[in-house]
Amino acid sequence: MDKGDMQADAVVVGAGPAGSSTAHYLAMAGLRVLLLEKSAFPRDKVCGDGLTPRAVAELVRMGVDTSGWARNTGLRAVGGGHTIELPWPETASLPNFGLACPRAELDAALAAKAQESGAVLRENVTVVGPILHERSGRVIGVKAKSAEREPLAFKAPVVVDAGGVSARLATAVGREKAMNRPMGVAYRTYFRSGRSADSVMESHLELWKGKPGKSDLMPGYGWIFPLAGGIVNVGLGSLSSTAKATGLDYRAMFKAWMANASSEWGFTEENQVGRLRGAALPMAFNRKPHYADGLLLVGDAGGMVSPFNGEGIAYALQAGRLAADAIAQAHSRPTITAKDRALAAYPAAMREELGGYYSLGRAFARLIERPRIMHMCVAHGLPRPTLMRLVMRLLSDCYDRRGGDWMDRLISALAKAAPKA
Repeated sequence: MDKGDMQADAVVVGAGPAGSSTAHYLAMAGLRVLLLEKSAFPRDKVCGDGLTPRAVAELVRMGVDTSGWARNTGLRAVGGGHTIELPWPETASLPNFGLACPRAELDAALAAKAQESGAVLRENVTVVGPILHERSGRVIGVKAKSAEREPLAFKAPVVVDAGGVSARLATAVGREKAMNRPMGVAYRTYFRSGRSADSVMESHLELWKGKPGKSDLMPGYGWIFPLAGGIVNVGLGSLSSTAKATGLDYRAMFKAWMANASSEWGFTEENQVGRLRGAALPMAFNRKPHYADGLLLVGDAGGMVSPFNGEGIAYALQAGRLAADAIAQAHSRPTITAKDRALAAYPAAMREELGGYYSLGRAFARLIERPRIMHMCVAHGLPRPTLMRLVMRLLSDCYDRRGGDWMDRLISALAKAAPKA
């Protein structure tokens, strides 16, 4: 498709992991795909930059070149006066390693992969709203503007909202977020550190205002993810079982945590690289339906962040793959009714894959949003390696959906028994 062409088989709005994954798989299926991005690459996004084995598996499927990215072998959990290191599990469906890569680099690589596959990327294009069919109200394209504020219009029988937490298109057609679903908030920055070559990702399950055990316990958790090039991503997050604002002062929390962090990491003002930035994490399918009337939601636009750990990239990539499959099938159908039947397979597939797991995550969110309960769980759980291996698989979604060992089968059974979110 020529870059000047305003007509496509599918328009994808947002070139983050969800949008680029969707565009890649659609182009691989032979469809004319237009991928619209409001910024220009490389551009930064607030993220922990950690890629779990499930995210790595999706990158492998796409054929993304990850050479030069920091590889990690597992997770170090710190809390309750204990520290435990847990290797990523050996499973048939997932690799036994994770990766870490700054989002500026990751997103640029994914967008380049979509282009390599045949999608047309247009940068510095801001989508301002949907184009609706005047009689049916079906979404048949998007209105946009260029960097020079030139009005633009792009038409397609299918539109994908991959525009992140704002979900501008979804909101414009009345798909509001569900206030009873969990919402996370994350703040992160970067530091130069002599421990940047650490081979594990570190998770702090408790955050204290002062000395651990002798000061106030703050809500939330922290992370330290080593990156290549002598840099580490350091951040904290909080989890609420509803979408109501927490009212927490995250900058003050971060400052208090850093003041008491181990000096081995070198978290000083002189070593800080970039400012502290925050973002909301929409969780547990908090915006639905994921398909209706020509518009699909993928990634953060559909609330696909895990309530267990704030992970969104793996599910964004997965959603793009499943959405593209449904769109490609619909493309071959002769009538609107038949196309909608094929497109309905996408939300059904997402619900089957993650609905029960996310329902478990919602129960987890209600439990750990209370710092004292979290402290009790951490203090009694961390000293028990077998229990922690099970918990790690559950929280990181590093288990085989089909088969596996007894831990995998137990988690699968719990997810299948839980109501589909």
